[in-house]
Amino acid sequence: YLAGWVHRGAASLFSVFLPSDCRLCALPLLNISRLPVCPECLNRIQPIEGNVCSICGERVLSSYLGCDEDGLRRCPVCRRIDHAFHRAIAYGSYDDGLRELIHLLKYNGVRPAAGVLGRMLSEILIGMVPSLEQPVLLLVPVPLFREKRRQRGFNQAELIAQAAIRASISSERFHLAPEVLRRVRATHSQIGLTSHQRRENVRGAFAVTHPEQVTGREVVLVDDVYTTGTTASECARVLRRAGAS
Repeated sequence: YLAGWVHRGAASLFSVFLPSDCRLCALPLLNISRLPVCPECLNRIQPIEGNVCSICGERVLSSYLGCDEDGLRRCPVCRRIDHAFHRAIAYGSYDDGLRELIHLLKYNGVRPAAGVLGRMLSEILIGMVPSLEQPVLLLVPVPLFREKRRQRGFNQAELIAQAAIRASISSERFHLAPEVLRRVRATHSQIGLTSHQRRENVRGAFAVTHPEQVTGREVVLVDDVYTTGTTASECARVLRRAGAS
């Protein structure tokens, strides 16, 4: 009872002396939290629903609901392009609250957001476990170039992957390997580039520093945002060239 009273008292002092608003809905925060987002906004972030492409994970229109001969449902893009990765899975769509949560981490340095995003990612990892062929998979974050990492102070994909392992009930099935993949040169922002320009922008930008760690291994590549899959494909290409299965 005393602990509850102290907590309520501290929360009241917090709201009076340290007023703050939710960074998503702008309503006042009433509870002490390292993450400036109210519970209501977090609860509104839901997993992606509906029919999705079996390869890239994007929603597909009703005209593409049928499966191909191999039993996979492909969106128009994945019917034209062969990705280097086996499949991509996302927790949700990059819009509204989920986008703002990623921006809080990525651009505002609000590291507690990584814990929430990691718990979301852990749901995806747990769902993958029954289909795993190997007892332990490597979790490889998409790396930042050294100057970008020095400027930001962290790699958001690595923080999310760390949090996902901590939150996963099958954490022993995943091994974080942030040192395996390295970005060897800086790249421009992919925003506004054509598909050809995107591929050229990231071509040769990544290298596997420890091939012996990936040879014959299944790898889960982790990134905060998937748009066209160009970066993911380039990372997967060099990982498979290094021997990843």
